[in-house]
Amino acid sequence: MKQLVEHDIRNSFLNCTKGEAKRLNLPRDLVEQPWGELDFLGWRDPQAPDRAYLVTELDGRPQGLVLRSPAAAAWQARRSICSLCVTTHTGGVSLMVAPKAGPAGRQGNSVGAYMCSDLACSLYVRGRRETGSGGRMPESLTLEEKIQRTVSNLAAFIAKVTT
Repeated sequence: MKQLVEHDIRNSFLNCTKGEAKRLNLPRDLVEQPWGELDFLGWRDPQAPDRAYLVTELDGRPQGLVLRSPAAAAWQARRSICSLCVTTHTGGVSLMVAPKAGPAGRQGNSVGAYMCSDLACSLYVRGRRETGSGGRMPESLTLEEKIQRTVSNLAAFIAKVTT
């Protein structure tokens, strides 16, 4: 992923108003992100832990989503799998819900997926971050195929939000 600046990120959001995008909290370490190893930039809002954001580049332009994640429940301590990067976690996967874009979103419709709670899927796929024992299941896919699967899963999720 190419490095993004604040202006690009704020203008990328598909499922919130321009005013909401202007007010959201960006990661403080934006410049230090490992851009060359990211398929998308994902972060949680430190001032509102139930809010998360992700931005990726699709069709040659940044596309971002505002996400909500309900408070952790007791069942979340179980082993779960991320629907984007297929990494298993014990308590490290959350249901992320995105309001749909456009009129459907204004009517309250949303789309959800189970994702790594820290939104560090790119780093898990590349082995740069570990989840503990049994975090990655053995697979015969190459690293490039795993990256492509993650990108495809994310693109499918974004398509559900925008249609």
